[in-house]
Amino acid sequence: MNDLYLSIVLALIQGITEFLPVSSSAHLLFPSLLFGSDDLGLPFDIALHAGTLIAVIYFFKNDIFNMARSFLPGNNELEDERNLAMMLIVATLPIIFAGFIFYDYINARTFNITSIAISNILFGFLLLVIFFRRSEKLDFYKITFSMALIIGIFQCFSLIPGASRSGTAITGALLIGLNLKDSSKFAFLLSIPTILAALSLLIIDLDEIALRTNYYYLIIGFSISMFVAFTSIKYFLKFVEKIGMVPFVIYRFILGLVLLTLF
Repeated sequence: MNDLYLSIVLALIQGITEFLPVSSSAHLLFPSLLFGSDDLGLPFDIALHAGTLIAVIYFFKNDIFNMARSFLPGNNELEDERNLAMMLIVATLPIIFAGFIFYDYINARTFNITSIAISNILFGFLLLVIFFRRSEKLDFYKITFSMALIIGIFQCFSLIPGASRSGTAITGALLIGLNLKDSSKFAFLLSIPTILAALSLLIIDLDEIALRTNYYYLIIGFSISMFVAFTSIKYFLKFVEKIGMVPFVIYRFILGLVLLTLF
């Protein structure tokens, strides 16, 4: 597969899987497994992450604007939005600390296809169990410090390739009592500071050699991942209460088994 087609395929995969409760790392294996393709380098990874970041910021622009306004003096009517913003910050802290502590291990990429497949299945099963045991008794704007911390700790599991960032965050949100749609919304909002932190680490790792890249592919990757991610968020939130988590978990089981069986 030439680099042009590879950039399109990787951008599509990133845009679709970044915000769904499936493993993006498992899906990103397939181009190299099926076609022997290499990745397109660190700058391309940054472009993909930037595209998905812009997508989620634009989708939730009104919520973000209200959360920002809530910190201005005299905006007492936005107390719920201010609490939400603070809890998103709290929920982000665990993965930042875990990322720094395990940075060398993560950067060493010691995982393999088998570990990604098993992780995909195990965390899919955990999501399924908590989905069926959910209580849905918590108001979206009444998340407390300890509840946000629980979601943040669950999100830390996404550092394990195959676990899924959105999947682990949704699992934690369901566990504390949010309904499925609010759990998904919180997980998507939580992706904004999380992706920003990941982008910062990627940019730090850039060197002069990495910057010598084909910017045409970066533009393609950024644009496609942004558009597809926006569409993915839109339709997932629209239908999540109707379809639930079972189809995604079944898909994760099948994906994991395929990876274990064929590779």
